[in-house]
Amino acid sequence: MAQILKPPSIFNLRNAAYNLFSLKLEVAKAMNSILNFHKHTTKSWNKKKTSLPYGSPLFLLLISVFSIFFFFVLFSSHSKIPNYVLHNTQYCTRFQTLTGGEKFLWYAPHSGFSNQLSEFKNGILMAGILNRTIVVPPILDHHAVALGSCPKFRVTGPKEIRVSVWDHAIELVKTGRYVSMVDIVDISSLVPSSVRAIDFRIFASLWCSVNKDITCINDLNAQSSLFESLRQCGSVLSGVNGNIDKCLYAVDEDCRTTVWTYKNGEEDGVFDAFQPDEKLKKRKNISYVRRRRDVHKTLGLGSESESATILAFGSLFTAPYKGSELYIDIHDVQRDQRIQSLIEKSKFLPFVPEILSAGKIFASETIKAPFLCAQLRLLDGQFKNHWESTFMGLKQKLESLKQTDPQPIHIFLMTDLPQRNWTGSYLGDLASDLDHFKLHFLREEDDLVIQTAKKIAVAGRGLRLGDIPWINGVRKMKMHCSYQSLPNILLYIEESVCSCASLGFVGTAGSTIAESIELMRKSDVCRTS
Repeated sequence: MAQILKPPSIFNLRNAAYNLFSLKLEVAKAMNSILNFHKHTTKSWNKKKTSLPYGSPLFLLLISVFSIFFFFVLFSSHSKIPNYVLHNTQYCTRFQTLTGGEKFLWYAPHSGFSNQLSEFKNGILMAGILNRTIVVPPILDHHAVALGSCPKFRVTGPKEIRVSVWDHAIELVKTGRYVSMVDIVDISSLVPSSVRAIDFRIFASLWCSVNKDITCINDLNAQSSLFESLRQCGSVLSGVNGNIDKCLYAVDEDCRTTVWTYKNGEEDGVFDAFQPDEKLKKRKNISYVRRRRDVHKTLGLGSESESATILAFGSLFTAPYKGSELYIDIHDVQRDQRIQSLIEKSKFLPFVPEILSAGKIFASETIKAPFLCAQLRLLDGQFKNHWESTFMGLKQKLESLKQTDPQPIHIFLMTDLPQRNWTGSYLGDLASDLDHFKLHFLREEDDLVIQTAKKIAVAGRGLRLGDIPWINGVRKMKMHCSYQSLPNILLYIEESVCSCASLGFVGTAGSTIAESIELMRKSDVCRTS
């Protein structure tokens, strides 16, 4: 994580002010001693009146020294406070003027694309409940930002993960690799009918008041000072300096302490079913207590955060765990049909048409036959030690197909194991058995992938997102950027191909990519898109 200049704490600022006040008192005492010099002489000047030494050289010298010293200390103490701390109010005033009173929800995604997409759906849900405009994030580099483990109560805190995500997003802009989530995922069914949204680049330009449109920047070397300013204002937005009244409310609750609910009929603040066990408490020396809290009561109408223009969450990742949810448990809200409708609409968000079309083209024009899709994750994380179990499901499926289907059996393969390393593995056996199997796969350098990436870059959906005429500053910004490098979309086209596999799908157990493909197949996206 990039190193961030840590501003002085309120405690330190108070100490500095107290020291300056004490200095003033000392100077006053010294001045008083000089001005009353005649009252403290040890000799008696019988009946002889001595004049006050106001005009003496010694008096003038002391006055000059004390004055210079006082103003030097005052100036030094003031200059140590960074400008971005002194101007928090200016950030807010200008931002609120440009955004016309709109209220926003920003959050910090993490890990791979599937996790980021899951958090995006949760962000849409939270924005809908709290009636805020969601800030649409970029797609982060895989594992550029890590959360940790909620079940082990070992996670990156909300403040720290917000700083990491902001810095990485700015780096993506700087290196010309920025791809918005909505460049890849189609949310036209939700925006603006069910929820309002704004692109992160537009949001960051407005918040940071950098007097420059950062949506498209090509001359990176000339903009080094700009990016340093962006990093600094990002630390303010992340809550490094604390909340800002009626402007910023940074949520500090995370999966270690809170499970968010909404209108579920239970008492607010009750204990969650999942708590750290005594063994974990003792071993890790932790004392967390997880409570179930209604998000609208805590952060919505009538709450402390209601008046804040920006509500900043940390991670919004959740998953079922031991009879509960890790962070967000909002699934069935029959008491609020608007939110229930939003939940239903956001359960499955398809890829944009260009990606879905590319998957169908590869299936119909390259494979040209019924096929099986196999998604084999073999190198990353927990999966690298479970090759045998990963291959077992594929072997069983292929043995079954050999009994009923004509051969060779066509298999579309998506795997993180490079083809040069297939030798000696089950994949090598399949590739060499040409009588029974025919393998198909995509590469980043394939023309279909390149042409689809160009179409997505030209479409530029992120910067054209939503109908937001009430945000005054947006009108001056560019609504299209030329990519310095094409977006990496191979994974998304592969998933689209798998959604069209008529002979079935075999995925890696525990893989979020496999879960995404299963959801696409369940939604019959290949036929309906």
